[in-house]
Amino acid sequence: MKNWILGSVAAVAMAASASITAAETVLRVSLQLPETHSLGQNWLEFGRIIEEKSGGDLKIQLFPSAQLFKDKEVPGAVGSGAVDAGSAFLGRFTGSVPAVDVVAIPFIFEDEAHLRAAVAPDSTMRSTLDSAILKETNNRILWWQAFGRNIYLSKGEPVVLPTDLAGKKVRTYGKIQGWTVEALGGAPTLMSGSKQFLAYQQGAVDVGMTGASAVKSRKLFEVMDNMTLTFDSAIEFVAVINNDVYEGLSDEHKAIIDAAAREVEASLRDSIYAQETESVTEVSSKMNVIELTPEQRAEWVKATSGIVDRFIEETGDVGKAAVDAVRAAAK
Repeated sequence: MKNWILGSVAAVAMAASASITAAETVLRVSLQLPETHSLGQNWLEFGRIIEEKSGGDLKIQLFPSAQLFKDKEVPGAVGSGAVDAGSAFLGRFTGSVPAVDVVAIPFIFEDEAHLRAAVAPDSTMRSTLDSAILKETNNRILWWQAFGRNIYLSKGEPVVLPTDLAGKKVRTYGKIQGWTVEALGGAPTLMSGSKQFLAYQQGAVDVGMTGASAVKSRKLFEVMDNMTLTFDSAIEFVAVINNDVYEGLSDEHKAIIDAAAREVEASLRDSIYAQETESVTEVSSKMNVIELTPEQRAEWVKATSGIVDRFIEETGDVGKAAVDAVRAAAK
């Protein structure tokens, strides 16, 4: 009898354990950067929140440093279900939704406040782009991950006026950035961020476009002399989840995930802009930092004004809707 009771207790315990395991949902997350990077910490913060709010039923398993997929592979991997979730440069979705490049149009954002309003979770632009990405790729946007704003690096003579790029070979990281360089008379060279240091060191390009925070993290101040704070466009990543995985969750778990996404999106954007300021201050002792005057900025705006029309022409109604939404956010 005693053995029967013990056996029954063990069976109940095993059943309970199996039940707990079955209820637990672990989201596998692909990240091309180290978990110590701000985007990695952003995911870990999200994981802590959803695990706490769900009583341990929701968890994430982060695979950093491109262990599973490279950045360019993430949209396809998440959309197909090869991985549950991940981070990708927003520009990786241009093949399916060209309008996402609206954030790369130079000077479409008047200032940081305008940028924040345009990319806010409830903004018209976000609704337009997020829904288009979901429809075309089966990637549901959980939140946007701020990565900073674009600046220019140069060796020797600083880049102050748009004419300073004429005839120069310029490192770019996207199609619209290439258009910008062309509009300014330069020759765009598409190049991944990891290759910048060597390219600048060896003189493979004359000028570089990158995010302000990257100057410090990649030690680009060792190979470039000047940093021009044009802050002309936004560099954005997105945290995405396979829509089938998301729809398979309970309403309670969806609510927890949605709330956590909003929380970590806000915290990252605040910290990124703070880091941007700190990075500029720190590297100012190592290189020449140029802040544009209102008059100089106006010259850059005028020189690149035709890019928005080219963008609308190539992206159609969705692109025009995105541009209109950005402009409306400034009001």
